[in-house]
Amino acid sequence: MMGLENILIKPLLTEKTSQETESFNRYTFVVNVKANKNQIRSAVEKYFDVKVINVRTSVLPGKTKRAGKSNKKSSSSKKAYVQLQDGQKIEFFKGI
Repeated sequence: MMGLENILIKPLLTEKTSQETESFNRYTFVVNVKANKNQIRSAVEKYFDVKVINVRTSVLPGKTKRAGKSNKKSSSSKKAYVQLQDGQKIEFFKGI
């Protein structure tokens, strides 16, 4: 069992995720590859004090790149799309 502090790596803030946040109240996080949906749900609820309705995940495979004569493979990553209850939101930049 992995600790809740090791599950969420960082929020993913792009133009596409900002549109999803405004339209569907859905936030995107880069999470640990070994984390499951229940662990992601409990981590978000604990750290941001919100109620999570739905969690969707996708695993992005690592890419191979040329490095001289050999090939190098980057590590895989995992994204989690977390939908919150209506009226709740997560403030990433409070003090700015």
